Amino acid sequence: MLVKVRLILLVFVFSTVHSFSQIKHGLRDELGRHIIPRGFVINTNDHKGEVFFNSDDYVRQVRMGANTQVVRLELGKLSNFPGGKLEPNYLKKLDSLVALGRHSDIKTVFKMTVYGVDKFVWEEFWQNKKNEYQTYMDAWKVIWNRYANEPYVLGYDVVNEPRKLSMDISYEDLTNKYLIPLYQKIIDESQKINPDKMILFQSIFMNKGEKIDNNQYSEITAPINRKNIIFAPHIYQNDISFIKRNMDRFDKESDMLKAPILIGEWGFPTFATTDTIIEGNLGQLKYRELYIRTAEVFDRMGVGSIKAWFLGNRTMQNFLPGGPSTWSIFSDKTDAGTVERKYITDVISRPFPQTIAGDIQSFLFNHATRTLNLNIKTDNSKGASKIFIGANRHYPDGFSIIINDDFVMYYNPLKKVGLEIYKAPEGSNPSDFIWDENSQKLIILKWPFNQEEVNLKILPGIRNY
Repeated sequence: MLVKVRLILLVFVFSTVHSFSQIKHGLRDELGRHIIPRGFVINTNDHKGEVFFNSDDYVRQVRMGANTQVVRLELGKLSNFPGGKLEPNYLKKLDSLVALGRHSDIKTVFKMTVYGVDKFVWEEFWQNKKNEYQTYMDAWKVIWNRYANEPYVLGYDVVNEPRKLSMDISYEDLTNKYLIPLYQKIIDESQKINPDKMILFQSIFMNKGEKIDNNQYSEITAPINRKNIIFAPHIYQNDISFIKRNMDRFDKESDMLKAPILIGEWGFPTFATTDTIIEGNLGQLKYRELYIRTAEVFDRMGVGSIKAWFLGNRTMQNFLPGGPSTWSIFSDKTDAGTVERKYITDVISRPFPQTIAGDIQSFLFNHATRTLNLNIKTDNSKGASKIFIGANRHYPDGFSIIINDDFVMYYNPLKKVGLEIYKAPEGSNPSDFIWDENSQKLIILKWPFNQEEVNLKILPGIRNY
């Protein structure tokens, strides 16, 4: 039976629980469980045409840790902007992507791009002289009405990478005079139709050469003053020294906005030469280190993150000094793709707490030791918990589960008998811990220590305790 889940904002307060405090990012479902969204951007087309996915592609997403997908919408197939029109077959395609996600326990966020129209001029859009705002919102209303009662649609990223371009205005003034009022209009209209859906929003994408701290997204300095909102900045940082600084700025903005962070897109694009170069400036070792350092900052903050793109490598773009590049995580020249760029996908698919009955206080996966360290405050009244482990890639030698040094279980992939018990405290029930090989998740039906601070570690190998 499908359990209807409505995600709500994580309360933006810090609780005092001894040595750790609850992370402020992430979401809560209607059972009160702490959710960390992670997954991929799903394109409906690329430069060579339409992209199609099947159930096998979604199984692969799940086995890479996905519990959320961001589907890019094409304005030209949903609106009356010049060159655009509503296409019923496109809506059916969107339905199929939502259904594929639902069947794999992956929730959907829709994100509007301005592709597919004859032209989209940001300077004219902001002036709204031809009632462009209403035409834009009418396109969204098609989506809002269609998925208002679909529990597996989490929400809507309403304006993708808004631009200033040639307007004679500061980024701050553009944000305060145009962008935020537009967000408020969109949110108000959306919540008339589906008030429980989340609205994701971004800041202005600055013009080329106008980066601050190597960050091309301008700062939001004024509140939106609406409920059910999520700050969804992008980070395509290629300088390790700026990663934490950029994220600290986003964190400051989220405090002011009273909205948790979900990184809407991340991961510096891969150059065509990277697949064959191991070391050097554009080599795989550099990319692996860059992705690891970015992932560590995400995990320490507790933010969810969506990686671009779950695609094969049919096309490349040529706008960076390093030559042709792509965000595709697969290197084969098919639309969905199957050949992973392992130097980045193993980082993307790292272990993490997906759904926790209780409060996540901190978590971090150490790539060198292959250890997930998770601190939580448990609450069995909220139901089951799920931890993505990805043993197929991270623990081919098996893994051990240690909780407070009192509860120890392990999985031996050679024996294929599920989890085995080394030590369990009196009154606990090891059968509450289930290893799901298909989804690569550890499912905890009930914590052995309720309403307590718990440290859980996932370690490589079958330990001799």
